[in-house]
Amino acid sequence: MDPRCGGHWESSSEDVTRSLLPLHDITADGDARRSSCPPLVASLLANGYLSIAAGPLAAALICALVDLGPEHAAARNMLGVLAWVFIWWITDAVPLAVASMAPLFLFPVFGVSSADAVAKSYMDDVISLVLGSFILALAIEHYNIHRRLALNITSLFCGDPVKPALLLLGICGTTMFISMWIHNTPCTVMMMPVATGILQRLPGDAAAGADAREFRRFSKAVVLGVVYASAIGGMATLTGTGANIILVGMWSTYFPEQEPITFSSWMSFGLPMSLLLFAALWATLCLMYCSSNTGTALSAYLDRTHLRRELSLLGPMAFAEKMVLAVFGGLIVLWMTRSITDDIPGWSVLFHGNVGDGTVTIMMATLLFIIPSGKSDGEKLMDWAKCRRLQWHIVLLLGAGFAIADGFKTSGLTDILAGWLGFLRGAPALAVAPVACVFSGLITEFTSDDATTTLVLPLLAELGRSIGVHPLLLMVPGAVGAQLSYLLPTGSPGNSVGFSTGYVTIKDMVVTGMPIKIVGVAALTLLLPTLGVAVFGMDQKV
Repeated sequence: MDPRCGGHWESSSEDVTRSLLPLHDITADGDARRSSCPPLVASLLANGYLSIAAGPLAAALICALVDLGPEHAAARNMLGVLAWVFIWWITDAVPLAVASMAPLFLFPVFGVSSADAVAKSYMDDVISLVLGSFILALAIEHYNIHRRLALNITSLFCGDPVKPALLLLGICGTTMFISMWIHNTPCTVMMMPVATGILQRLPGDAAAGADAREFRRFSKAVVLGVVYASAIGGMATLTGTGANIILVGMWSTYFPEQEPITFSSWMSFGLPMSLLLFAALWATLCLMYCSSNTGTALSAYLDRTHLRRELSLLGPMAFAEKMVLAVFGGLIVLWMTRSITDDIPGWSVLFHGNVGDGTVTIMMATLLFIIPSGKSDGEKLMDWAKCRRLQWHIVLLLGAGFAIADGFKTSGLTDILAGWLGFLRGAPALAVAPVACVFSGLITEFTSDDATTTLVLPLLAELGRSIGVHPLLLMVPGAVGAQLSYLLPTGSPGNSVGFSTGYVTIKDMVVTGMPIKIVGVAALTLLLPTLGVAVFGMDQKV
């Protein structure tokens, strides 16, 4: 807000009963004084209308001032629409889901594509994969399976007496494993209460001297471990994060004639990458936050007995929990065996290649609404009332990303970008790939991983064409770099969840996240031209 305005205006979403045009501020001595800002201006600032107006204003300026030639009017309009949507995304002018629906009316109005064409981008096999995995995640959370798993593994690694390094390995390893199979944001939300529940056993600031310092340091390590392990685990599979899904969708949109990226092929590359990052995370947490005195300080308040007592309160595993695990395990097997190798094609050949990862995800999610829970007559494992917390904003964001990718192509903006990037022809691909990762990794600290991926991948796809290299040599670094959002709370919802606990500061995130980010860029530079070439066939001409 303009500092010349004397008051502190709250968000209109917090108190809908207050006056929209406040006329006076109250000073400390109780005297009313008139604000130096006009009431209308103050109200516009307080309610975010300037951010809302910035989107259409930017689109109007681009359409009025940018000249790409009379034959490229659609491409110019596409630039305007892109500016509108991204300003709304970055500034939170409107809810994320609402901003993500904007292409549904902007594309037809600006002549980028037809209403039917843009609507189809919001529901395809990739979106089905995400939607089904969200339903499975809700089932896991509803039956406390994640908590049971976390307590089992953590008690296994806790040690007696407490070994802080092993305890961190158990907490972070559990988080990483869960995040591989569900979206990293709900994983962080589910695991953070488990982690903070362990920390609540510690006296915190009530302790004296060196012990208090050890408790604070270890608490930082646990919270940061959950946040970063969730992001790292999500990188390993397609279901772990939206950035990987966007990469798969854009690859199929831009290069439909090429071999698609499947769940198993991405995991063959993403899992080794995640393991290297996880090793860097664990080493960083142990070196920065664990000392020789940490175990001694923790042993008085935290041991294996405490964890096992908490686990016993959950009781034996019920029939419903076993069924959810069976459905989830069956889905993982189907994902991994749909397409195996050229010599072993997988079960998808039985359906002539018409079945995708999203198909089986929705099928297995449907079973949750059919299998009885065993608790009462007629009750199923899941009902639609339990699905009210589905993350529709993520689904719509992914749909918007695919629509934007298709808009780049149909409007002719991709051809124009290829011309602009032609000067880079002849640049060594192995030098450009790390730069693409760093570029994407810088942007992602200020906006979401998914929005960053949506922005940079079309540019990197055209850059790959322009310099004559396989586009995945640049698109994969762009998608991976977007997930290296470790430095600021604004980098991802998971970062915000960890920061909101009060255990960590921005300085903690920067100091801890920077070495992990550097390792991520180095690991990508090492794996992409070796393992990546073998997995994705990057040695073949596109």
